[in-house]
Amino acid sequence: MRRGFAAALLLAALAAAAHGAPAGEHEAGRKIWNLRCYYCHGYSGDARTLAARFLRPPPRDFAALSPEQLPREAMLAAVRDGRPGTAMQAFRSVLGESEIAAVVDFVRTEFVRHKRPNTRYHTAENGWPRHERYRAAFPFATGEIATDVRWEDLDASQAEGRRLYMSACVSCHDRGRVREPGAVWELRAVSFPPNEDACSGCHVYSKALHQGVRPPGHPAADRGANPYTVHDVPPALRNPSRQAKRGEQIFQRNCAFCHAADGSGKNWIGAFLEPHPRDLTDRAFMAGRTRAQLAAAIREGLPGTSMPAWKSVLAEDEIAALAAYLEAAFGPLAR
Repeated sequence: MRRGFAAALLLAALAAAAHGAPAGEHEAGRKIWNLRCYYCHGYSGDARTLAARFLRPPPRDFAALSPEQLPREAMLAAVRDGRPGTAMQAFRSVLGESEIAAVVDFVRTEFVRHKRPNTRYHTAENGWPRHERYRAAFPFATGEIATDVRWEDLDASQAEGRRLYMSACVSCHDRGRVREPGAVWELRAVSFPPNEDACSGCHVYSKALHQGVRPPGHPAADRGANPYTVHDVPPALRNPSRQAKRGEQIFQRNCAFCHAADGSGKNWIGAFLEPHPRDLTDRAFMAGRTRAQLAAAIREGLPGTSMPAWKSVLAEDEIAALAAYLEAAFGPLAR
């Protein structure tokens, strides 16, 4: 398996070199993509991700384009400066010019020109030992079987694969292929721990944490799962107002995706964003802000960061409720 994987990498690198990108630069671009870009654009550049379903306009589907449709200079500018009115942020403060060129050339070669699937992600090196255990779920990830097919039309193995896919794999794969699109799913920010328990370890342990217990005898209970999962637990509020309780619901349904349920920004998603989401548990920061300033940041967003403007999504009373919750959970604020 490892020899085949290494051979595939070598062939990809040689192909890249044949089209003008040195092998080392191509692999450097792949590394940047796999760290910073895949969560929205998809591991294979096709934007088939859970995050993509919540972004308007959706991320670019590079696999659907030809090199002529998207000039290299336009791509360099998009990575460097972002694209106003979209979720594509500027990376000039995160990546150097050579790194921007490397990831753009990787995308053009790997996805736009050759429509490749990128390297195999579910490896032991990426935290997925014995991934073949989940083979029953593979047909739903690849789209071979629609995830909304009738249960009575599935055999026992397929039914087990669907249950596994819908309880775990959807975190990154979205709902795969469906026959009836339906409504966009309700979003809930739960971290993914790359440990040997993979799918089941994440969901069993995360659910237990929310209930305030650790599953007895579960391997994750002994290891403490991973450094992200502990941030999926919301802070307990003491005598919150009705407005703050409403703000809590809004925060956990929307803001926790990046800021984490505990407001630290140290969950799985927050770790990928540059600059990282604001750590709302920083008492010194909160003490220097007023409710009005927090509401303005929520309403208008923060240019040059991953914090978008929410004024077209939330009403003014909802923004006010959010600010009240932030003070109740992470304050006190300045007066």
